[in-house]
Amino acid sequence: MAPSADRLGYWGRPTSTLDWCEENYVVSFYIAEFWNTVSNLIMILPPIYGAIQTYKDGLEFRYVYSFLGLAAVGIGSWCFHMTLQYEMQLLDELPMIYSTCVFVYCLYECFKQQNTLGVFPIMLLFIFSVSVSVVYLQWKEPVFHQVMYGALVACLVMRSIFIVTWVYPWLKPVCYISLSVFLLGFLLWNIDNLACDSLRSTRQRLPPVVGAVTQFHAWWHILTGLGSYLHILFSLQIRSTFLKHRPKVKFLCGVWPMLHIEAQKTS
Repeated sequence: MAPSADRLGYWGRPTSTLDWCEENYVVSFYIAEFWNTVSNLIMILPPIYGAIQTYKDGLEFRYVYSFLGLAAVGIGSWCFHMTLQYEMQLLDELPMIYSTCVFVYCLYECFKQQNTLGVFPIMLLFIFSVSVSVVYLQWKEPVFHQVMYGALVACLVMRSIFIVTWVYPWLKPVCYISLSVFLLGFLLWNIDNLACDSLRSTRQRLPPVVGAVTQFHAWWHILTGLGSYLHILFSLQIRSTFLKHRPKVKFLCGVWPMLHIEAQKTS
């Protein structure tokens, strides 16, 4: 975590229970952690486009909610890192739990008939989300949130590996790429936490643009945003394959992957 000797800016003294390694109000008087803020764009714009495309393709709303959930995390994280206010911290952290619950539901219910609702998993995930929220609002311990979020991610990892091992082995590349990208982000997140003093000292000796590359929490946003986005595509591909649709990967502007779904033609 960051040392406490940071300058004050537009939003005043931080009230959040976390203050990350990026120096506060260095780039802009109006944005507490500039790079940690703007790096959230990857979690906002592509998922919104993905939600629109998924809606146009007529797929189940659970996948629209998955994309919008990821965008909500990005927006909340933007507000949190811009202000370092406790209320905005909750706007970041609680949607991480809620959106990942949607991911879990999609992945564990991917082999059910179309437009069916799994009442039991919905209730289980709802109770989990409410319980985590209530406990976290009373016990403002970030490690509790991190452990609960990690438990949900572990459920996704185990289910994903099971599917590509026993059901759809040909989906291993996208599964392991999304997982690897996410884990790389998690590694950089830990380095940012554990080696903050060294990173800050290094940045002071580097030109500002070069020093921005050492903002590892911003890289956590970029990599986990990309990893989460790829996971939704992976989940969509599983579901559309099971429903006998024809998923086709296309690249927006030749770079960004999108999944377009065509219904299977009947003779």
